[in-house]
Amino acid sequence: MSRSPGEPLLQVEGLRTWFPIKRGLLQRTTGHVQAVTDVDLEIAPASTLALVGESGCGKTTVGRSILRLTPAQAGRVSFEGVDLMKLSEAKLRGYRRHIQIIFQDPMASLNPRMRVRDSVAEGMRSFGIGRDEADRTERVKALFGKVQLDPGHIWRYPHEFSGGQRQRICIARALAVEPRLIVCDEAVSALDVSIQAQILNLLSDLQRDLGIAYLFITHDLGVVRYLADRVAVMYLGRIVEAGTTEQIFSRPRHPYTRALLAAAPSMDPDIRGEAPPVVGDVPSPSDPPSGCPFHPRCPEAMEQCERELPPVRQDAEGRVVCFLDSVVAPGAAESADPTGGEEFA
Repeated sequence: MSRSPGEPLLQVEGLRTWFPIKRGLLQRTTGHVQAVTDVDLEIAPASTLALVGESGCGKTTVGRSILRLTPAQAGRVSFEGVDLMKLSEAKLRGYRRHIQIIFQDPMASLNPRMRVRDSVAEGMRSFGIGRDEADRTERVKALFGKVQLDPGHIWRYPHEFSGGQRQRICIARALAVEPRLIVCDEAVSALDVSIQAQILNLLSDLQRDLGIAYLFITHDLGVVRYLADRVAVMYLGRIVEAGTTEQIFSRPRHPYTRALLAAAPSMDPDIRGEAPPVVGDVPSPSDPPSGCPFHPRCPEAMEQCERELPPVRQDAEGRVVCFLDSVVAPGAAESADPTGGEEFA
């Protein structure tokens, strides 16, 4: 695979993943759970894009749809210029080596009946990496060293490790097939804070040494500020704001982004920010509100927000989907989707 200079490693355009709601004896489709609607994302080589939002907003579905673990109804997922959505299962298999995933629960991710050496080497065997089993064993030992585990422990079972150590094993398993992109789906949220910091340092070191890109799915804004180069904020299946990490934390423009920062548990006022509280519950993705999906909970909502999807506004700092004039700096270039519904990266 070859990529033109400046071309993103991964580009997602118009991704839509809806789940049918079936009822009755004949199981007829009576509606859809609109998990992901017209999402655009872009990840540069050796960079980290954080996808953040409340639980249930569709973040995990985005990650699973990119890997085609969950089928999407529409959109384009371009990896190094190749649209993965158009590939047959046979051709897609060759690309799975280059995009790996780390899940939230490491214990559930590892087969309790397999020694961790076999779990880590499984992908190598599948993709023909290594001359033989002895060579793969040496590679597993080297990977244990990379993730700061004792290579002498490769013959143990998952239950013999702590939670943090098991997540390191999952990282080693992802690295075993030499991926270019790793989707980290809440990869540190189940760990103690001190262990989280160690895993984040490890991921940062691996990115520096190996040139790996990350799609980091999380609800923890502290993690985002430490690890991410860019941030995309998601609400009810749509991206509402995206920009550099510095812009999102220092100059958030969408009311939802400001509310997330204000609610973040942090001693740093720059992270907490100040914003009116968000009231009410997240609407159901099976019956989303008309107009702007955030308007029922937005303290700055206008009458227009109830009727129409906001335009996509873009300037030098990033993109935001909102009617408020304050979201774009004076004199900045703006772009609006004529349908009012396209999302952004």
